[in-house]
Amino acid sequence: MTGRRADVPTERGTVDLGSFTFECGETIPTLEVAYERHGEFDPSSGAGTDGNAVLVCHALTGSAHVASRPDDASETDDGTADQARAWWDDTVGPGKAIDTTEYFVVCANVPGSCYGTTGPSSANPETGRAYGSDFPPVTVADWTRAQRRLLDELGIGRLHAVVGGSVGGMNALDWARRYPDDVDRIAAIAAAPRLDPQCLAMDAVARRAITTDPAWNGGDYYGPDRPDPDDGLALARQLGHVMYLSKASMAEKFGRRSAGREASRDRFAADPTAHFFPYRDVESYLDYNAGRFVERFDANSYCYLTRAMDEFDLAAGYDGLAHAVAAYSGETLLMSFTADWHFTVSQSAELARGFRDAGSAVAHHVVESSHGHDAFLVEPEHVNPPLADFLADGVAGNAVTDVGEDVPEREHAPVHSSLFGD
Repeated sequence: MTGRRADVPTERGTVDLGSFTFECGETIPTLEVAYERHGEFDPSSGAGTDGNAVLVCHALTGSAHVASRPDDASETDDGTADQARAWWDDTVGPGKAIDTTEYFVVCANVPGSCYGTTGPSSANPETGRAYGSDFPPVTVADWTRAQRRLLDELGIGRLHAVVGGSVGGMNALDWARRYPDDVDRIAAIAAAPRLDPQCLAMDAVARRAITTDPAWNGGDYYGPDRPDPDDGLALARQLGHVMYLSKASMAEKFGRRSAGREASRDRFAADPTAHFFPYRDVESYLDYNAGRFVERFDANSYCYLTRAMDEFDLAAGYDGLAHAVAAYSGETLLMSFTADWHFTVSQSAELARGFRDAGSAVAHHVVESSHGHDAFLVEPEHVNPPLADFLADGVAGNAVTDVGEDVPEREHAPVHSSLFGD
C-alpha cells in the first residue's frame, strides 16, 4: 500500500523549549522548535519497553515536513508552503518503510534553520530584530539536544529508532554517542563519521559565495530596505547540487545537450562569450533549482548549517569511533551508495568497524547506484526494503545485507575533479 490513509493522525506544531544554551556556551532566551508527527504513540510496542516512536532527522536544507499531511494542498504559515511535496514521502507514511500505521514518527526542524525553528532569521525577543550574525554558532550536538528536549515535551522517552540521511545521518549517529540509553535502533543512510577535506573545501567555497555577495552586509541583511544575498546563495546551492550528483548521473541526465532556451542568459550578461556558446541543459538545471531555492531558504541558515555539518566528528573527544559509541547497546544500520562521493562507501565501512569494535550489532548495506549522494532520496526502491526490515527485525531483517569487512570497490565519480581543473 502506498497511498495515505485518512485515519493516520498527523500534526504539525511548534514547541517553545525556553532558554537554550548552545554547545558554544552562548544562550538565547527562547528556542522554538517546529515539528511534525504522524501516527499514534503506543508505549507498549516496539523493540524496547518504551514504545513505537521513531525520530527522523532531516538533511541539510530539509524541514520537519517529512511525510504527506491532509493539509498539504493548503497554504501554511510555517515557511514551508512552497515545499508542496514532503521531502521523504516515498519512505514515510502508511504502508511505507517507516510505516505510520505502526510507528509514531516525529521529525523536527533543527536549530539554525529557517523552517519554523529558531535561527538567524528569527526575531531576537530582546531586540525585536532578526538575530542575523548575532545568532550563536550551532552544532549537530545542539540539534540532538533540542530533539531530546522536544521529545520530553511530547512525552516520549526511549525511542524505537532514530533514522536520518546525509547530515541527518550524522544527527542520528550523535544519538548513539550522546543518548545511548534512549534509542534501540539507529539507521544512518548516506552518512559519515566526519566530512573529508575535499567536502570541507567545497563547503567553504559555498559560504564564500554567500559572504562575498554585495548584499551580504555581514549577515545582517534583513528588513524591507535591504536586498537578500540571493546571488551568493544561488551559487552556493549550485555547488551543492554538483556535490550531490555523480559523473554517471550527470552524463545520463544532461550530457552536453543545449537547453534550447535563452531566458537565463541575461544573468550572465557580463560573460562576453555567452552569446556564441550554447546554454546547456546542466546550466539550465542548476539555474532553475537555485532560483527556486533562494525563494525558500535563508543565506545565514545555509552558512550556519554547513558549519555544523563541517564540524561534526563522531570520534571527537574519544579514543576512536569504538570508544565514542561504546555505551550504545542497540542495533545499527548503515546504508551507503557506490557512486556517492560526498559520503562514501568507505566512510560507512569505517563507521561499521567502529560499531563492531564496540561490540554492537551493525549491518553495512551497500547499494549499487549511479545517482550519487541524492540516491537516498530518489531511489526508494533500494532504500525502503532494508530500512523497513531493519526497523521491524533489526540487523537480522530479511532485506538487510551486510558487507562485513568485504567492502566493494566504490565507483569513483569525482565531479569535483573537473571543478578544480584536475
